[in-house]
Amino acid sequence: MPEKKILIIDADVASRNFIARALVDQKYEVIQAGSGKEGLISAWRDHPDIAIIDPTLMDLKGEEIAHKLKQDPRTSAMPLIALSSDPGMVRIKSCLDAGFSEYITKSGQALALLNETITRLFGITAAAVKEGGLLMVFLSAKGGTGTSSLCANMAMNISQQQPQARIVVVDMVLPIGSIAPIVGYEGMQNIVTVADMLPAETTADFFRDQLPEMHIWGFKLLAGSPDPETSNYLKVGRIWDIVKALKESHDYVLIDIGRSLSKITLPLIKHADISVLVVGTDVSAVSLTKPLWKYLKGKGVAASSVYTILNRAAGPEGVSKAEAEKMIEIPVNATIPHLSSNLSFANAHHQPFILKFPRDTAVIVFKDTVSEMIALARKIRAE
Repeated sequence: MPEKKILIIDADVASRNFIARALVDQKYEVIQAGSGKEGLISAWRDHPDIAIIDPTLMDLKGEEIAHKLKQDPRTSAMPLIALSSDPGMVRIKSCLDAGFSEYITKSGQALALLNETITRLFGITAAAVKEGGLLMVFLSAKGGTGTSSLCANMAMNISQQQPQARIVVVDMVLPIGSIAPIVGYEGMQNIVTVADMLPAETTADFFRDQLPEMHIWGFKLLAGSPDPETSNYLKVGRIWDIVKALKESHDYVLIDIGRSLSKITLPLIKHADISVLVVGTDVSAVSLTKPLWKYLKGKGVAASSVYTILNRAAGPEGVSKAEAEKMIEIPVNATIPHLSSNLSFANAHHQPFILKFPRDTAVIVFKDTVSEMIALARKIRAE
Protein backbone atom coordinates (compact mmCIF):
# COMPACT_ATOMS: atom_id res chain seq x y z
CA MET A 1 0.00 0.00 0.00
CA PRO A 2 1.37 3.46 -0.88
CA GLU A 3 2.06 5.67 2.12
CA LYS A 4 -1.03 7.55 3.26
CA LYS A 5 -1.39 10.48 5.61
CA ILE A 6 -3.74 10.27 8.59
CA LEU A 7 -4.77 13.13 10.87
CA ILE A 8 -5.71 12.34 14.50
CA ILE A 9 -7.70 15.02 16.37
CA ASP A 10 -8.00 14.08 20.04
CA ALA A 11 -7.45 16.05 23.24
CA ASP A 12 -6.44 12.89 25.12
CA VAL A 13 -2.67 12.72 24.60
CA ALA A 14 -2.35 9.09 25.71
CA SER A 15 -5.14 7.93 23.40
CA ARG A 16 -3.77 9.99 20.52
CA ASN A 17 -0.24 8.63 20.92
CA PHE A 18 -1.46 5.04 21.23
CA ILE A 19 -3.37 5.25 17.95
CA ALA A 20 -0.52 7.12 16.28
CA ARG A 21 2.06 4.46 17.20
CA ALA A 22 -0.17 1.71 15.84
CA LEU A 23 -0.65 3.57 12.55
CA VAL A 24 3.03 4.42 12.17
CA ASP A 25 3.83 0.72 12.60
CA GLN A 26 1.62 0.13 9.55
CA LYS A 27 3.67 2.65 7.54
CA TYR A 28 1.13 5.47 7.62
CA GLU A 29 2.26 9.06 8.02
CA VAL A 30 0.51 10.47 11.10
CA ILE A 31 -0.30 14.07 12.02
CA GLN A 32 -1.66 14.90 15.47
CA ALA A 33 -3.82 17.72 16.75
CA GLY A 34 -4.96 18.29 20.34
CA SER A 35 -7.95 20.53 19.62
CA GLY A 36 -10.64 21.04 17.03
CA LYS A 37 -9.27 24.37 15.82
CA GLU A 38 -5.76 22.95 15.51
CA GLY A 39 -7.20 19.96 13.66
CA LEU A 40 -9.02 22.16 11.13
CA ILE A 41 -5.85 24.13 10.41
CA SER A 42 -3.89 20.90 9.92
CA ALA A 43 -6.56 19.39 7.69
CA TRP A 44 -6.57 22.37 5.34
CA ARG A 45 -2.79 22.85 5.43
CA ASP A 46 -1.43 19.28 5.39
CA HIS A 47 -4.03 17.56 3.15
CA PRO A 48 -4.43 14.25 5.05
CA ASP A 49 -6.14 11.31 3.35
CA ILE A 50 -8.29 10.42 6.40
CA ALA A 51 -9.10 12.18 9.68
CA ILE A 52 -9.76 10.31 12.94
CA ILE A 53 -11.64 12.65 15.28
CA ASP A 54 -12.79 12.39 18.89
CA PRO A 55 -16.17 14.16 18.66
CA THR A 56 -16.16 15.05 22.38
CA LEU A 57 -13.54 17.80 22.06
CA MET A 58 -13.89 20.81 24.34
CA ASP A 59 -13.44 23.68 21.87
CA LEU A 60 -15.39 22.34 18.88
CA LYS A 61 -17.87 19.48 18.70
CA GLY A 62 -17.06 16.72 16.26
CA GLU A 63 -20.22 17.48 14.33
CA GLU A 64 -19.09 21.08 13.82
CA ILE A 65 -15.65 19.96 12.67
CA ALA A 66 -17.23 17.53 10.20
CA HIS A 67 -19.53 20.23 8.86
CA LYS A 68 -16.62 22.65 8.28
CA LEU A 69 -14.49 19.96 6.60
CA LYS A 70 -17.30 18.77 4.36
CA GLN A 71 -18.17 22.33 3.30
CA ASP A 72 -14.60 23.15 2.27
CA PRO A 73 -13.57 21.90 -1.22
CA ARG A 74 -10.09 21.08 0.08
CA THR A 75 -11.44 18.45 2.48
CA SER A 76 -14.98 17.70 1.30
CA ALA A 77 -14.02 14.26 -0.06
CA MET A 78 -11.83 13.26 2.91
CA PRO A 79 -13.32 10.33 4.90
CA LEU A 80 -13.91 11.09 8.59
CA ILE A 81 -13.84 8.47 11.35
CA ALA A 82 -15.26 9.25 14.79
CA LEU A 83 -13.31 7.53 17.59
CA SER A 84 -15.22 8.33 20.73
CA SER A 85 -15.69 7.41 24.39
CA ASP A 86 -19.40 8.25 24.02
CA PRO A 87 -21.40 5.12 23.10
CA GLY A 88 -24.75 6.92 23.07
CA MET A 89 -27.03 6.46 20.07
CA VAL A 90 -27.84 10.18 19.97
CA ARG A 91 -24.18 11.09 19.51
CA ILE A 92 -23.62 8.27 17.00
CA LYS A 93 -26.56 9.41 14.86
CA SER A 94 -25.59 13.08 15.01
CA CYS A 95 -22.01 12.30 13.95
CA LEU A 96 -23.05 10.10 11.03
CA ASP A 97 -25.60 12.69 9.94
CA ALA A 98 -22.88 15.37 10.10
CA GLY A 99 -20.71 13.51 7.59
CA PHE A 100 -18.62 10.96 9.46
CA SER A 101 -18.11 7.75 7.47
CA GLU A 102 -17.82 5.57 10.58
CA TYR A 103 -18.34 5.81 14.35
CA ILE A 104 -16.13 3.63 16.55
CA THR A 105 -16.44 3.53 20.32
CA LYS A 106 -13.20 3.45 22.31
CA SER A 107 -12.86 -0.09 23.66
CA GLY A 108 -10.59 -3.11 23.57
CA GLN A 109 -11.76 -3.78 20.00
CA ALA A 110 -11.40 -0.21 18.79
CA LEU A 111 -7.95 -0.57 17.23
CA ALA A 112 -8.93 -3.65 15.22
CA LEU A 113 -12.11 -1.93 14.01
CA LEU A 114 -10.14 1.19 13.18
CA ASN A 115 -7.63 -0.79 11.12
CA GLU A 116 -10.39 -2.54 9.18
CA THR A 117 -12.18 0.75 8.55
CA ILE A 118 -9.05 2.56 7.34
CA THR A 119 -8.15 -0.31 5.01
CA ARG A 120 -11.63 -0.28 3.52
CA LEU A 121 -11.88 3.49 3.15
CA PHE A 122 -8.48 3.73 1.48
CA GLY A 123 -9.55 1.06 -0.98
CA ILE A 124 -12.72 2.87 -2.04
CA THR A 125 -11.44 5.56 -4.36
CA ALA A 126 -13.31 7.26 -7.18
CA ALA A 127 -11.04 5.55 -9.70
CA ALA A 128 -11.55 2.10 -8.15
CA VAL A 129 -15.32 2.54 -8.21
CA LYS A 130 -15.35 3.39 -11.92
CA GLU A 131 -12.83 0.75 -13.01
CA GLY A 132 -13.38 -2.90 -13.90
CA GLY A 133 -16.58 -4.86 -14.26
CA LEU A 134 -20.05 -3.57 -13.44
CA LEU A 135 -20.99 -4.01 -9.78
CA MET A 136 -24.58 -4.94 -8.93
CA VAL A 137 -25.70 -5.41 -5.33
CA PHE A 138 -28.93 -7.31 -4.53
CA LEU A 139 -30.68 -6.46 -1.27
CA SER A 140 -34.03 -6.53 0.48
CA ALA A 141 -35.60 -5.31 3.70
CA LYS A 142 -37.19 -8.65 4.59
CA GLY A 143 -36.34 -12.32 4.25
CA GLY A 144 -38.38 -14.53 1.96
CA THR A 145 -38.52 -12.06 -0.92
CA GLY A 146 -36.49 -14.33 -3.23
CA THR A 147 -33.46 -12.03 -3.42
CA SER A 148 -30.88 -14.82 -3.67
CA SER A 149 -32.90 -16.72 -6.28
CA LEU A 150 -33.25 -13.58 -8.35
CA CYS A 151 -29.54 -12.78 -8.02
CA ALA A 152 -28.51 -16.23 -9.26
CA ASN A 153 -31.07 -16.28 -12.06
CA MET A 154 -30.27 -12.74 -13.20
CA ALA A 155 -26.58 -13.65 -13.37
CA MET A 156 -27.49 -16.67 -15.45
CA ASN A 157 -29.57 -14.51 -17.78
CA ILE A 158 -26.61 -12.18 -18.28
CA SER A 159 -24.54 -15.18 -19.34
CA GLN A 160 -27.29 -16.19 -21.79
CA GLN A 161 -27.35 -12.74 -23.36
CA GLN A 162 -23.57 -12.30 -23.31
CA PRO A 163 -21.92 -15.74 -23.57
CA GLN A 164 -18.41 -14.27 -23.65
CA ALA A 165 -18.85 -12.19 -20.51
CA ARG A 166 -17.02 -13.16 -17.33
CA ILE A 167 -19.53 -13.17 -14.49
CA VAL A 168 -19.08 -13.80 -10.78
CA VAL A 169 -21.67 -14.03 -8.01
CA VAL A 170 -20.56 -13.19 -4.46
CA ASP A 171 -22.65 -14.36 -1.50
CA MET A 172 -22.46 -11.80 1.31
CA VAL A 173 -25.63 -12.90 3.09
CA LEU A 174 -24.73 -13.23 6.77
CA PRO A 175 -24.50 -15.22 8.94
CA ILE A 176 -25.27 -18.08 6.50
CA GLY A 177 -24.87 -17.82 2.73
CA SER A 178 -27.82 -18.69 0.54
CA ILE A 179 -26.53 -18.97 -3.05
CA ALA A 180 -24.65 -22.29 -2.69
CA PRO A 181 -27.80 -24.37 -1.99
CA ILE A 182 -29.49 -22.84 -5.03
CA VAL A 183 -26.70 -23.59 -7.50
CA GLY A 184 -25.59 -26.87 -5.87
CA TYR A 185 -22.11 -25.82 -4.71
CA GLU A 186 -20.62 -27.97 -1.94
CA GLY A 187 -16.97 -26.92 -1.99
CA MET A 188 -14.90 -25.59 0.91
CA GLN A 189 -13.95 -22.23 -0.61
CA ASN A 190 -16.06 -19.30 0.59
CA ILE A 191 -15.90 -15.60 1.41
CA VAL A 192 -14.45 -16.32 4.88
CA THR A 193 -11.62 -18.56 3.66
CA VAL A 194 -10.75 -16.16 0.84
CA ALA A 195 -10.73 -13.13 3.16
CA ASP A 196 -8.35 -15.04 5.43
CA MET A 197 -5.79 -15.30 2.63
CA LEU A 198 -2.98 -12.79 2.24
CA PRO A 199 -3.73 -9.79 0.00
CA ALA A 200 -0.87 -10.83 -2.28
CA GLU A 201 -2.65 -14.15 -2.86
CA THR A 202 -6.11 -12.80 -3.72
CA THR A 203 -5.18 -11.12 -6.97
CA ALA A 204 -7.28 -10.66 -10.08
CA ASP A 205 -5.53 -13.72 -11.54
CA PHE A 206 -6.54 -15.79 -8.52
CA PHE A 207 -10.21 -14.89 -8.91
CA ARG A 208 -10.07 -15.39 -12.65
CA ASP A 209 -8.55 -18.88 -12.39
CA GLN A 210 -9.37 -20.33 -8.97
CA LEU A 211 -13.05 -19.65 -8.31
CA PRO A 212 -15.39 -22.60 -8.94
CA GLU A 213 -17.33 -22.46 -12.19
CA MET A 214 -21.08 -23.09 -12.02
CA HIS A 215 -21.21 -24.37 -15.58
CA ILE A 216 -24.95 -24.70 -16.09
CA TRP A 217 -25.41 -21.25 -14.56
CA GLY A 218 -22.69 -19.56 -16.60
CA PHE A 219 -20.94 -17.81 -13.71
CA LYS A 220 -18.26 -18.30 -11.10
CA LEU A 221 -19.17 -18.31 -7.43
CA LEU A 222 -17.62 -16.94 -4.27
CA ALA A 223 -19.86 -18.73 -1.79
CA GLY A 224 -21.05 -17.33 1.51
CA SER A 225 -20.30 -18.46 5.03
CA PRO A 226 -21.45 -22.07 5.57
CA ASP A 227 -22.61 -21.46 9.16
CA PRO A 228 -22.96 -18.68 11.77
CA GLU A 229 -19.83 -19.71 13.67
CA THR A 230 -17.64 -19.43 10.58
CA SER A 231 -19.07 -15.99 9.75
CA ASN A 232 -17.68 -14.68 13.05
CA TYR A 233 -14.17 -15.07 11.61
CA LEU A 234 -14.82 -13.01 8.47
CA LYS A 235 -12.07 -10.40 8.06
CA VAL A 236 -14.32 -7.57 6.97
CA GLY A 237 -11.42 -5.21 6.32
CA ARG A 238 -10.53 -7.32 3.27
CA ILE A 239 -13.92 -7.10 1.58
CA TRP A 240 -13.28 -4.08 -0.63
CA ASP A 241 -9.86 -5.40 -1.69
CA ILE A 242 -11.58 -8.61 -2.76
CA VAL A 243 -14.31 -6.72 -4.63
CA LYS A 244 -11.70 -4.62 -6.46
CA ALA A 245 -9.86 -7.76 -7.59
CA LEU A 246 -13.15 -9.33 -8.69
CA LYS A 247 -13.99 -6.21 -10.71
CA GLU A 248 -10.56 -6.39 -12.34
CA SER A 249 -11.06 -10.02 -13.35
CA HIS A 250 -14.75 -10.07 -14.36
CA ASP A 251 -17.14 -8.09 -16.54
CA TYR A 252 -20.00 -8.39 -14.04
CA VAL A 253 -19.83 -8.74 -10.26
CA LEU A 254 -23.19 -9.52 -8.63
CA ILE A 255 -23.22 -9.42 -4.82
CA ASP A 256 -26.11 -10.85 -2.85
CA ILE A 257 -26.45 -9.29 0.61
CA GLY A 258 -30.10 -10.15 1.18
CA ARG A 259 -31.22 -8.28 4.28
CA SER A 260 -27.67 -8.23 5.74
CA LEU A 261 -27.39 -4.44 5.84
CA SER A 262 -24.41 -3.46 7.99
CA LYS A 263 -21.18 -1.46 8.05
CA ILE A 264 -19.73 -4.27 5.94
CA THR A 265 -22.30 -4.10 3.16
CA LEU A 266 -23.32 -0.41 3.16
CA PRO A 267 -20.13 0.69 1.33
CA LEU A 268 -20.85 -1.92 -1.35
CA ILE A 269 -24.33 -0.46 -1.88
CA LYS A 270 -23.04 3.11 -1.93
CA HIS A 271 -20.37 2.34 -4.52
CA ALA A 272 -22.24 -0.16 -6.70
CA ASP A 273 -23.10 0.75 -10.28
CA ILE A 274 -26.66 -0.23 -9.41
CA SER A 275 -28.39 -1.58 -6.31
CA VAL A 276 -31.17 -4.06 -7.02
CA LEU A 277 -33.81 -3.58 -4.33
CA VAL A 278 -36.10 -6.62 -4.15
CA VAL A 279 -39.51 -6.03 -2.57
CA GLY A 280 -42.07 -8.68 -1.63
CA THR A 281 -45.74 -7.96 -2.28
CA ASP A 282 -46.97 -8.59 1.26
CA VAL A 283 -47.71 -5.44 3.25
CA SER A 284 -45.02 -6.14 5.86
CA ALA A 285 -42.29 -6.39 3.21
CA VAL A 286 -43.33 -3.12 1.60
CA SER A 287 -43.64 -1.40 4.98
CA LEU A 288 -40.12 -2.47 5.97
CA THR A 289 -38.71 -1.35 2.62
CA LYS A 290 -39.83 2.25 3.15
CA PRO A 291 -37.51 2.95 6.16
CA LEU A 292 -34.73 0.98 4.43
CA TRP A 293 -34.92 3.22 1.39
CA LYS A 294 -35.12 6.33 3.60
CA TYR A 295 -31.95 5.19 5.38
CA LEU A 296 -30.08 4.48 2.13
CA LYS A 297 -31.13 7.83 0.69
CA GLY A 298 -29.83 9.53 3.83
CA LYS A 299 -26.49 7.79 3.28
CA GLY A 300 -26.15 9.26 -0.19
CA VAL A 301 -27.56 6.45 -2.33
CA ALA A 302 -29.20 8.08 -5.35
CA ALA A 303 -32.64 6.92 -6.46
CA SER A 304 -31.35 6.86 -10.04
CA SER A 305 -28.90 4.07 -9.11
CA VAL A 306 -31.57 1.84 -7.54
CA TYR A 307 -33.37 -0.75 -9.67
CA THR A 308 -36.46 -1.88 -7.77
CA ILE A 309 -38.05 -5.26 -8.41
CA LEU A 310 -41.47 -6.18 -7.05
CA ASN A 311 -41.31 -9.97 -6.67
CA ARG A 312 -44.49 -11.97 -6.08
CA ALA A 313 -42.60 -14.75 -4.36
CA ALA A 314 -45.28 -15.55 -1.78
CA GLY A 315 -48.31 -15.66 -4.09
CA PRO A 316 -50.34 -13.83 -6.75
CA GLU A 317 -52.07 -11.65 -4.17
CA GLY A 318 -50.66 -8.66 -2.34
CA VAL A 319 -49.67 -5.08 -2.98
CA SER A 320 -49.80 -3.80 -6.56
CA LYS A 321 -46.99 -1.97 -8.31
CA ALA A 322 -48.75 1.40 -7.94
CA GLU A 323 -49.43 0.77 -4.24
CA ALA A 324 -45.82 -0.26 -3.61
CA GLU A 325 -44.48 2.86 -5.34
CA LYS A 326 -46.75 5.06 -3.26
CA MET A 327 -45.77 3.37 0.01
CA ILE A 328 -42.01 3.18 -0.60
CA GLU A 329 -41.77 6.47 -2.52
CA ILE A 330 -39.50 5.08 -5.22
CA PRO A 331 -40.37 3.84 -8.74
CA VAL A 332 -40.72 0.08 -9.30
CA ASN A 333 -38.75 -0.86 -12.41
CA ALA A 334 -39.88 -4.46 -12.85
CA THR A 335 -42.50 -6.86 -11.55
CA ILE A 336 -41.81 -10.59 -11.39
CA PRO A 337 -45.04 -12.61 -11.65
CA HIS A 338 -45.85 -15.36 -9.18
CA LEU A 339 -43.89 -18.42 -10.28
CA SER A 340 -45.97 -20.86 -8.27
CA SER A 341 -43.86 -23.82 -7.13
CA ASN A 342 -41.76 -23.75 -10.29
CA LEU A 343 -38.97 -21.59 -8.85
CA SER A 344 -38.72 -23.74 -5.72
CA PHE A 345 -38.64 -26.83 -7.92
CA ALA A 346 -35.84 -25.37 -10.07
CA ASN A 347 -33.88 -24.34 -6.96
CA ALA A 348 -34.27 -27.81 -5.44
CA HIS A 349 -32.74 -29.27 -8.61
CA HIS A 350 -30.00 -26.60 -8.71
CA GLN A 351 -31.11 -25.42 -12.13
CA PRO A 352 -31.79 -21.94 -13.55
CA PHE A 353 -35.47 -21.16 -13.95
CA ILE A 354 -35.26 -20.36 -17.66
CA LEU A 355 -33.64 -23.73 -18.39
CA LYS A 356 -36.06 -25.72 -16.26
CA PHE A 357 -39.16 -23.89 -17.53
CA PRO A 358 -38.17 -22.31 -20.88
CA ARG A 359 -41.79 -21.79 -22.01
CA ASP A 360 -42.91 -19.96 -18.87
CA THR A 361 -43.97 -16.37 -19.61
CA ALA A 362 -41.74 -15.21 -16.73
CA VAL A 363 -38.70 -16.07 -18.89
CA ILE A 364 -39.40 -12.98 -21.00
CA VAL A 365 -39.66 -10.86 -17.84
CA PHE A 366 -36.30 -12.16 -16.63
CA LYS A 367 -34.61 -11.35 -19.94
CA ASP A 368 -36.13 -7.86 -20.21
CA THR A 369 -35.27 -7.08 -16.58
CA VAL A 370 -31.63 -8.07 -17.08
CA SER A 371 -31.38 -5.93 -20.22
CA GLU A 372 -32.75 -2.92 -18.32
CA MET A 373 -30.40 -3.52 -15.37
CA ILE A 374 -27.34 -3.67 -17.63
CA ALA A 375 -28.41 -0.56 -19.53
CA LEU A 376 -28.93 1.38 -16.28
CA ALA A 377 -25.59 0.24 -14.83
CA ARG A 378 -23.74 1.28 -17.98
CA LYS A 379 -25.49 4.63 -18.05
CA ILE A 380 -24.53 5.37 -14.45
CA ARG A 381 -20.96 4.21 -15.01
CA ALA A 382 -20.66 6.62 -17.96
CA GLU A 383 -21.90 9.63 -15.97
